[in-house]
Amino acid sequence: MSVYHSASSLPNRSRPRRRLVVILLAVVLAALAALAGVQLTRKPPPVALRLSVPAALSIPGQVTGVPWPRQGQAQLDVVGLGTLGRSGGHASVPIGSVAKMMTAYLVLTDHPLDADQPGPAITVTAADVADYRSRIPSGQSLVRVAAGERLTERQALQALMLPSANNVAAILAKWDAGSVDAFVAKMNSTAARLGLADTHYTDPSGFEPTTVSSAADQTMLAEKALKLPAFAEIVAQRKATLPVAGTVRNYNDLLGTYGVFGIKTGSTDEAGGNLVFAARLAVAGRTLTIVGAVLGQPGKDTPEQLVAVNAVTRKLLSAAKRLVRAYEVLPAAGVGDVRAAWGGSVPVRTAAAVKVIGWPGLPVTVAIERVTPGSQVRTGQHLGTVTARTGLGAVTTDLRAEADLAGPSWSWRLTRTS
Repeated sequence: MSVYHSASSLPNRSRPRRRLVVILLAVVLAALAALAGVQLTRKPPPVALRLSVPAALSIPGQVTGVPWPRQGQAQLDVVGLGTLGRSGGHASVPIGSVAKMMTAYLVLTDHPLDADQPGPAITVTAADVADYRSRIPSGQSLVRVAAGERLTERQALQALMLPSANNVAAILAKWDAGSVDAFVAKMNSTAARLGLADTHYTDPSGFEPTTVSSAADQTMLAEKALKLPAFAEIVAQRKATLPVAGTVRNYNDLLGTYGVFGIKTGSTDEAGGNLVFAARLAVAGRTLTIVGAVLGQPGKDTPEQLVAVNAVTRKLLSAAKRLVRAYEVLPAAGVGDVRAAWGGSVPVRTAAAVKVIGWPGLPVTVAIERVTPGSQVRTGQHLGTVTARTGLGAVTTDLRAEADLAGPSWSWRLTRTS
């Protein structure tokens, strides 16, 4: 006998399967929702700051039109910045009384003087008077002295540097080192220590043509000597009063013109007209010091030689005034961008133009300090600094964003892999 079952009475096997599919789908959707939540809440990666500022540059252009002398040597330095230029090479040539600059430098190094301090007394001997008289026939620069006269150190240096007294150079040499020969040896050892490779002294006054140097060496020595306050004070004086010689004047006729405040003239038949000079130059609210030397200028006698060297020096100082000024080395302009991993970017610019004092072709170093901006950048946001540096110091400006950086899109957030 056969038994028949109705369809409704049979077990429904598809229900568990449907329930499983629903459960699995719910799990997947939950996982996807969780993943999306993680992706959407992840912090965007930091943006990258890309800059096109070089690590070193130079003031645009080149130095032209400097009226260097047709003969002899010359050099122009700006203290703190370096050498603006030179002419005539590095030959060792007679320098005349410019040599007294080393004599004064040595004396003041061994016997320092404070401002306006007279210093110890030096007694003039009969031998000193005899030496003075022996030099008269040769037409040397001298100041009259008398046995028993007492010159302070400052007065002796005034006699040395203003009227360029050769006899006082010998007096100072013996007072400092015990003898002229010992002092000359100190002059040469000091020249070697200072790196004056073109320089050799055979006397403390420069009267001997075998006392030689170069414009480059004398400029270097002048910069060192000017650091001694008493030296700078003395070479800037127009006149001084000595016990026996009375009032003596400075042979440097450029004092007080073109900003000149020193340093030393020198002239002989062999040396020609020479001048080591220092001048102040006002540039962009600062006062700079120009130091230079002109050697070997022509003339039949000392007056003509000094007129010639002064004429060259005036022209060089005028050229320095024209060339040494503030120059723009970085404009107030775009210097890079901020770039995001999601493809957005905004320009970066300097907040202000960067200007430095110098002359065309002067090297300038550049340093960049970056600020990590994170993932959000707003208009004007500080992104770092750029600093241009020369021997006179540093000039700094900010780096700023030019616009808002758009954030990442939803699709990028959901599909990002890093």
